[in-house]
Amino acid sequence: MTSPQLRLNLADGSVSFSFSPDAARELKGAIGQLMDHLKAAAAQSSSSGTKPTPQQPMEYYYTGEVFLEVFCNPNIWATPFAAKVLITLRDDRIRLNTEAELTRLVEDLQEFLDQHG
Repeated sequence: MTSPQLRLNLADGSVSFSFSPDAARELKGAIGQLMDHLKAAAAQSSSSGTKPTPQQPMEYYYTGEVFLEVFCNPNIWATPFAAKVLITLRDDRIRLNTEAELTRLVEDLQEFLDQHG
């Protein structure tokens, strides 16, 4: 039985790799916390006009047939809609480092969970 494939749509193409539904749910949870931090910082900044409290970056790691790292520093993005994540995907033959829109990653992850979750 083959593992389900998660397809991430990037600015200049896409990449697909084996990913488990459990790992997808973990990543979705980490992204949910990140979204909460981004929304809180945006609300704090707009309501008080002061600099928001610094938030911890999101770092997600998955090791399966490939190694996946997703990183986002919520302190540099004004809103969740502007935020981007850094993605590292590698195995023993190839390494991909790229940036993706957070909202696009959320959509790709939800599509994967709808199909395999």
